Amino acid sequence: MTPLRAEQYLAPETLSQLASFELRAKMIAEGAMNGLHVSPRQGAAVEFASHRQYTTGDSVRHLDWKVFARNDKLYIKQYQQETNLNVTILVDGSASMKFGTLDTKSGWGGTKAQMGSNRWTKYDHATAVAAAISFLSLSQRDRVSLGIFSDGIRGGVRRSSTPDHWRAVVRCLAAEPVATKVNWTKVSEQAINQNQGHTLFVIVSDFLAPLDQIRAALARLRHRGNDVILFATLDNAEIKFDLDVDAPFFGLEGEATLEIDTRAVRAAYLEALQKHLLELDKISRSFGFDCAVFNTHESVGPILSALLAKRQAFARRRSSR
Repeated sequence: MTPLRAEQYLAPETLSQLASFELRAKMIAEGAMNGLHVSPRQGAAVEFASHRQYTTGDSVRHLDWKVFARNDKLYIKQYQQETNLNVTILVDGSASMKFGTLDTKSGWGGTKAQMGSNRWTKYDHATAVAAAISFLSLSQRDRVSLGIFSDGIRGGVRRSSTPDHWRAVVRCLAAEPVATKVNWTKVSEQAINQNQGHTLFVIVSDFLAPLDQIRAALARLRHRGNDVILFATLDNAEIKFDLDVDAPFFGLEGEATLEIDTRAVRAAYLEALQKHLLELDKISRSFGFDCAVFNTHESVGPILSALLAKRQAFARRRSSR
């Protein structure tokens, strides 16, 4: 058996695109942000822990001028009292995530979703998103846990902030099977029960489910004071529906097989999908959450970096008030 190489799950270009961003939570109690996140507690006795490089927009109050005098570079002082975020990444492992039309990426770590098909599936793309978020969070000393869900949370990794925790996350993502359909009620209730205290939930799914079920699940998370980021992960064929064939469509979650003239239904399908995604975004914003859409044929980095830049700007505006 080929040994697992965790670095295969995080492309170098993704790392470079995310390097300047910190994962920011908008609604954690008392405004507390962990790891590299700014602590809201002022005047407390704190012990110096480490440095990080200054980025545009950081407060100059914690600049280390002695370091600047030595090497002409700006670094921010970090303190042990800076609180740590609880980040829980929930990845959709339902049967619909087995769909994919892109050939498996060369040199990329594999998952059970692509076995037998040699396709880069929605689940594979979701694992890339989860790997990037977990790496970024752990690099900020945040506490990270993982859950793979369908008809419930079927597997995962317990919360930790240790440096080697990322490999445990990746091993779970690679090994977890993809099957059945999502029970959003059960998943949200289990997520709350398994994550005591305020948490930043990152949910990666195709979100191809009734919106009332998704809205109710998000309402439960919001009611407990949690923050949520939704990453809708869709295949290029689902987004563009640029199929020029008459073909049978097989339901991956028990639906009947349909014979469809793709050219005849394309316009109606695209309109329905756009409406669904717009409503998903509207629901997210109504709770104060963020939502972004991934195309599995495109790189993970740009979408992630754009959303993190948005949240970083929000956090800076909030802290300056």
